[in-house]
Order: sequence, then structure tokens, then C-alpha cells
Amino acid sequence: MAKLPVSADELIQVFGPHKHYPEKGAVRVSIQNPDEIVKTHCCFCGLQCGIKLKKKDNKVVGFEPWKEFPFNEGRLCPKGVQRYMQDNHPDRLLSPYKRVEGKGFVPIEWDEAYDAVIKEIRRIQDTYGKNAFAMLSGVSLTNEKSYMVGKFARVALKTANLDYNGRLCMVSAGAGNKKSFGMDRSSNSWADLEHAEVIIVTGANVSECFPVLTYKIWEARDNGAKVIVIDPREIPLARTADLHLPLRPGTDSALTNTMLKVLIDNDWLDHDFIDNHTSGFAEAAEAVKECTLEWGEKVTGVPADMIYKAAEMWGKAKTSFLMHARGIEHHAKGVMNVCSCINLVLATGRIGKPYCGYGTITGQGNGQGGREHGHKCDQLPGNRDIENPEHRKFVADVWGIKEEDLPGKGLSAYEIIESINRGEIKGLLSICFNPLVSLPNNNNVREALEKLEFYAGIDFFLSETLRHANIVLAGSLQEEEEGTTTSAEGRVIRIHAVVDPPGKAKKDSEILMELARRLGEGDKFNYANSEETFNELRIASRGSAADYYGISYERIEKNLGVFWPCPSEDHPGTPRLWEDKKFNTPDQRAHFNPTPYKAPTEEPDEEYPVILTTGRVVSQYLSGSQTRRIGKLVDLYPEPLLEIHPKLATQYGIKQDDLIKVSTRRGAGLFPANVVETIREDTVFIPYHWGGVNSANQLTIDALDPVSKIPEFKVCACKLETTGRMKGENSGELAIQSRDIQY
Repeated sequence: MAKLPVSADELIQVFGPHKHYPEKGAVRVSIQNPDEIVKTHCCFCGLQCGIKLKKKDNKVVGFEPWKEFPFNEGRLCPKGVQRYMQDNHPDRLLSPYKRVEGKGFVPIEWDEAYDAVIKEIRRIQDTYGKNAFAMLSGVSLTNEKSYMVGKFARVALKTANLDYNGRLCMVSAGAGNKKSFGMDRSSNSWADLEHAEVIIVTGANVSECFPVLTYKIWEARDNGAKVIVIDPREIPLARTADLHLPLRPGTDSALTNTMLKVLIDNDWLDHDFIDNHTSGFAEAAEAVKECTLEWGEKVTGVPADMIYKAAEMWGKAKTSFLMHARGIEHHAKGVMNVCSCINLVLATGRIGKPYCGYGTITGQGNGQGGREHGHKCDQLPGNRDIENPEHRKFVADVWGIKEEDLPGKGLSAYEIIESINRGEIKGLLSICFNPLVSLPNNNNVREALEKLEFYAGIDFFLSETLRHANIVLAGSLQEEEEGTTTSAEGRVIRIHAVVDPPGKAKKDSEILMELARRLGEGDKFNYANSEETFNELRIASRGSAADYYGISYERIEKNLGVFWPCPSEDHPGTPRLWEDKKFNTPDQRAHFNPTPYKAPTEEPDEEYPVILTTGRVVSQYLSGSQTRRIGKLVDLYPEPLLEIHPKLATQYGIKQDDLIKVSTRRGAGLFPANVVETIREDTVFIPYHWGGVNSANQLTIDALDPVSKIPEFKVCACKLETTGRMKGENSGELAIQSRDIQY
């Protein structure tokens, strides 16, 4: 494989990202008089807010709030309000394409595209072995498509090397939940927030990443709740919190360990719960015995009295809720960070009760359901273990194959990239994954893409990654195919097809089934519709930790969602786990886990003296492949800015809008300065939604958690240099910005 077939500039001219705006002037007639209004859900974050989409002439032309849906009750964030603008977009892929050197990508017919993909799969696997062809998937997909991807990779493609972009999201939370509870799901629905006395939000910029959830927290505050926010930045929620602990990036478990020691020293413990329903408390207590308040202040940078106050508020409360997201999980010790948070919950026994709980906030649209049933390298449907003989036999029987023909555990997402660079993996198929923007140290990712002998991708826009493809297969948006997703609180909900894919684009499931047929496994992928796929998923999950067997399309519609586990059709579903105090572990007890503090992989030094952390902004979503094409969202935050504290800015002679060169041991980029007082003085922040030289992930470190294999996006060392130029004076060094198109 070579570099791009033509320049990035030429590809952007044709495929974008271009900014798409609604028509100006009067309200459009099509919005006033739609052919149909369809109840479905937002395609973005794991909250999966209910929304009504308006349809006119097989196009989505607008939306209405869906006030009856119980989670968001009609509320939407800026992304949700604008999400319909990706439909009928000028950048939309309308047919398959093939790479032509010197020309870019030219449209072809489906038979030619399928033939090229199948020919290369067979050539590579015949030459190098089955595992030399890998697959990368995404949890923007429905449960049905996630399930189909997992089955397709193992049964049709016959490779062990399948993983997904949830590897960059929820895997540390999932591993920590399994260690502590034996199950990978938030323990409560968000309804339990309402009357919690104390809420801890750590590593979660809720107001920007999950804005509608902020309302639930404010509801709790109206009822008297105290809110503790733990974050290096004074995020919007922190500005109204009762207590904000601005810890040094990478010291999360040092803070929670110190809080646990305060709980122990003051006997703010639920001894009955600890003695009768948990194990491992003594070992966890031993691991924090040296975590004094003085030590905690030294390591985290948070004053000792603030740490004590947080522990006191938590320890003395009668009801509480702790929630976290990527801020504590995007670390090479992310699983340990998660377990240290759970230890606080277990020590006080506030779980499995009304208004008491613990929740992991899923980042991607179907980050919960996607990791339960499909495309995780070590997992089979129902959260089953791919290396467990009983689990393998059960799923193999459902799939109609021999257990010995089911591939074993494969490589995780970044390990697949490393394997490509070593020359072991030669071919790749991706669907809804943009690793060239999403993965750390992405110069290494680019090198891997250029080494592949063949790469094909299924998607609805030409992402930065797909610019390197040999064949591009035009797939479908969420609203172009029936299905289900599972929200962050464990509620299985219905996604309705509003329109058909435009032009010659096809539904993702149709593409996968046709590829399976041409690979000789069509009899195992003969689904008449999405409901048939879901019904097979139900069977494959039966009796598992993530049991969907009792959930049907009809029940979801009738009840506006059903919480799993739901083992039978007369089971009501499970909004709140652990009410019987019997956990999904061999001893039916919740497990404390010792979490001795470990420093970040890379800390500041003389050469790279500043801490770099990354995250999101309210108007953008993940790699930005969707949101960077929606004009109003781009205008809210057109390019990545370098957030820097005034004292650090003064030290380097940096002023507002100065163009700053940020360098790490992996790369360098130019970012305009945004001088703010809402960040620690030793830390800078860059959002990661952009590619090319605008990419924060050309700077981030590719250290992985040994258990979850999640990368350490949230902390590395950098240096800052002024360029003598201002924002906008980029002299062609920055990637081409989006063109404006009104459509």
C-alpha cells in the first residue's frame, strides 16, 4: 500500500469534511409538513436520548423533542439538536469506490467492489494465514450489527484479530466492574440520582460530553444533594459544585486511595455490608495504609483539607452516587483507577439500594451493547469469555459451527496496528472506526496503514482513515436501518429506520451478509431483517451475565426500553442491580481490589516539562467524522485550541490566540492558545476531535493498560514553543479547513 492516492487537499475537495447548514430564511415547507415523524434515538453518546425525526421524500429534514421518553424527556444537547444535518449531506458516500493512483477514489459497482474485497481476503489468508487479515469495528453500530460483526469475523472471515473502538472507551470500566461485581454494567439507572445526598463525578466532563445528564444532577441538587467534582480542569459542572478537587492528571487512584484511608481512619464504614457481602477488604485497606492526607496532597496537588472534606461528605452520607468516565479510564492503570472508585462505594455499602449507586458513563452511542455482544477481541455474545470452553461451546452451537473452528482471543485495537507495523497482519476491513484520528501516537497508525497490502472500509463518510483504503463500501447511518442499542444505564431501546440509504449506498448488515455469502458462509447469515438478528442474539446471550433473552422488539416498544439482565419474557428487567446483595461473582460477594498507586507512564522532566491532557468539547463527537461536517457545530468550536493557565502562559510569553507549537516524544502540532483560569497551572489541554496536523493524538502516548489494553490518552509530557504567529497565520502548515456548503 502507498500513501494517499492524491493529496489530502484534493480528497477534501471531493469528500470533505464540508460544513452543512440548514436552508436560510423561512421555515422549510418540508419541516412544516413532513410525510412522517418517527420516534428513535440520538446517534451520538451513550445517553441515547429519545428524539423524533421528521421525514419528507425519503430525507430526514428536521426533528421534534420526544418528551415521553423517560430519560431525557425531550431535552437534547447541541449535537442532538443538529444530528439530523448529517442526513442528505453533500459528503455522503453514495456508491462503492476504488482507489486509483493519481486520481483519488472513483465510483464502481457493487459486484466489482465485493469481488475485489473477497479476492484480497482469500489471497492474503491463503498466503499468510487466517489471522493475517484483521477487522476493526465501531460501537456506533446497533446491537444487531455489533453481533453480526462478531459472528462475521469469526465464522466468515475466520480470524481471531477482531477488535473495536470501544477499546478507546469503556474497556477499563468493564474490566473494573467485572473484577468488583462480576458484571459489566452500570449498577443503577439514572433515576437513582434524584435523591442521592452526595454525588461524586470524577473524570467526566458531564456538561460538555453528556449535557442532558447534567439536568439529572441539577435535579438532585434541587433536592439537597452535594456535588463533588474531581477533574484537573474547572469544567462547567465544577463551577457549580460544592467541592472541586483539581488533581494532577494521572493521580486519580492516589486521591481515591487517600479518601479510602480517611474513611477507614474515621470508621465511616458499613461493617455489616463489608463483612457479609464483600471480600478482600483487608487487602484493600493494607494497600492504602500509607496513603495519608499529607501523601495524597503531595502526589495529587489537591490540598489535604479538601481531600478530607470530600471523604467526610461521602462517608457521612446516607445515600450517594459515584459516576466516572474516560478521565479516570484513559490511563495505563485505568482498571486500577476504576477499582479504587468502586472500593469507596463498597466501603460505605451504598449499592443495591434506592438512591444509592455507581455508574460508568458510556461515551459512544452503543458503547454498552456493542461490548456485550459483538466485536471485542476476547469476548463472545452475552459478555462471554472467548477462552472459556463452556462459553465457546454454547456460542458455537448457536452459530452452527464446531467449537474447535471458533477462533480464540485476538489482538486489541492498538495491538493490531502494532502487528501491522511488524508485518504480521497484511489486510484489514473496518466499519465505523477512524483510528487515524482516534488512536494515540497516530503517526505510527499512519505508517501501519501505508504498510497494509489491502484495506477496505465500510462507512457513510470518507474519514481520514478511509483515505488510505483500496476499496470503500458505502454503508448506512443509524437512522437507515432497524435495530436496538443499549444506553449507558443498561436500557435496551429501539432504533427505527426513518429513511433508506441514499443513492447506491447499502445497509451495513446487507454488506456484511453479502461478504459472508461470497466467503462461503451465507447460510449462517441469512437474516430476513434486524429482528431476526436480534432474536438470535437473545438466544446467544441466554444464561449469560448480559442476558437479553427475555427482551423482544415488542416489549421494548411497549415499555420504552427494557433493562438487562432480563432472562425470561415475564421478567420485568433490572434497572437497579444487586438489590438482593448477591453479586455475579463465584462467591456471590462484591470484591474489593487492592489499588496501590502507580505513577503515569510518562511524567514531566527537564526536556518536556508540562503535562498534556486531552478530551472533548460540547459541539464535537469522537473523531469528528460526523460532527465536523455539521456547520453550526463546527462554528461553535472550529479548531482545536490549547487551553493554558495565565501563569503558565506568562512563563512562556504566550498570549491569547498565539500559535503555539506543542511537542512530545511522538510528534508536534500547532495550536492557538486559549488562556483560561479553569485549568491547573502545570497542565495544558487539547481536544482530540481533529485529524492531520490538527490532531492531539499525534502527541499522545501509546502506553496500554495491561488488563484492558486501553491507551493512556489522559497524561503525557510535552513542551511548548511560541512561533511568533497568531491564530489563522498558519502559512499552510495546518490541514485544510472545512469548506462551507449550504445544502
